[in-house]
Formats: sequence, C-alpha cells, structure tokens
Amino acid sequence: MEQINLQEIQNKLYEKVKVSGWGPAMVNQVMSHDFLKILETLLRESQDGKKFTPQIKYLFRAFEECPYDKLKVVIIGQDPYPNVNVADGIAFSCSNLGVVEKSLDYIFKSIEDTVEPNYVRNPDLKVWANQGVLLLNSGLTTTLNKPGAHQLLWRQFITELIDHLIWNKQDVAYVFLGKKAAELADMIPENQLKLTVSHPASAAYMTAPKWDCNDMWNKINQYLKANGKSEINW
Repeated sequence: MEQINLQEIQNKLYEKVKVSGWGPAMVNQVMSHDFLKILETLLRESQDGKKFTPQIKYLFRAFEECPYDKLKVVIIGQDPYPNVNVADGIAFSCSNLGVVEKSLDYIFKSIEDTVEPNYVRNPDLKVWANQGVLLLNSGLTTTLNKPGAHQLLWRQFITELIDHLIWNKQDVAYVFLGKKAAELADMIPENQLKLTVSHPASAAYMTAPKWDCNDMWNKINQYLKANGKSEINW
C-alpha cells in the first residue's frame, strides 16, 4: 500500500487557503496537531472501507473560492452530500455532476419565490462564494451514505473558525440551516445579523411543496446594504 504523508497533505491544504487570503485566519487551525488528527481519522476510516466525501482536494474549496477580504456572509448547513462524487467542497453546490440536488432545488425555488422569478440556476455555487459568501457545513466531511457521521470530528474546527471571524470581521451576516448548525448560533453577537432557518433537506424529506427560507436572501442583502456593503447577486 502506498504510504500517505499526512503532513504533506496538511501543508498543501494550508497553501490552498493562503492563496485566497485565509492564511492568517486559519494557520493556527490547519497547521495544528488537532487538524492532523482529523486527517488521521479520515485516513483510518478510508482504509477501513469507510470512504468519505468530499474528496480531500475539495476539502477547503469554500475558502479557496471566497476571498477573505471579500467575506460578507457565512452560511452553515449540516453535511456534504453523502453520495459519491456529488459534494464539491462548497455547501449545497453541485458542480461535479452539474445535476441540482434536492436541497439546492429547494434553495433555488425559494430565490425564485422571494427574489427573482426568472432566476438563472447555476449548480456551481462558487458564483456566490466569489462575491463573499462562505458556504460551509458544520461537518466538512461525512462517510459516504451516512449523513452526520463526522459532526463531532469537525465541531472544534468550525467553532474556532466562527470565533475568529466574530473577533476579526465586522458586519458579517450569519445563517444557520438546520438543527446541527443552529447549535452554533449562540456564538454570534447581537450586533450582527443572525438567522436560524430550517434545513432544505427537511423539506425534501417531507416532500413539501416549498422550503420556508425565512426570506433570508432579502434579509441578508438588506443588512449588507444598511452597513454600506454591496449586495449579493444570488
């Protein structure tokens, strides 16, 4: 079996986030022993036949596509899509296959209902990320076909990331989708926009005609505009 150098993977992942300006914000996390332990867990599970998603090369794509100096919105969901080759590292995005998954379909429908009836759908959400929308899951990975498998594995990482942003980024809008993500909402101070919304996957599970987005797309842009920032073109 080919020997895998986890420290080399760690270094490469850090170099990826540095390019988009996230280096200073993430160096203490990504280059830590704790993060190396996360990689060790993923490797061990993979060798035991528990494949995970997304692929390691996509792990920090949300940061790569969202420049740190442009950050205006943080949207946190639950887990990556648990199917093979669907998750692309940006929460809810479906660029690998170009097929809109159910959760993203409900998201697009909510934008059509509340923002733009003639909305042009793009399954690659890097178009949002490039404008300053950080799309994360509370678990950055999960075991294939097992949603929620890595929630605890990533909890400290996500918590420390949010803590850094709270102290270093002003006037950022935060949205937490689903119960797992909502557990992090209490961290956000009252002077920043904080929305807790049901997860679109729950609407899909119930085969509901639509997902209640709590008018989040307009609320985010109203908040940004009120704070002198450019609005997001959803």
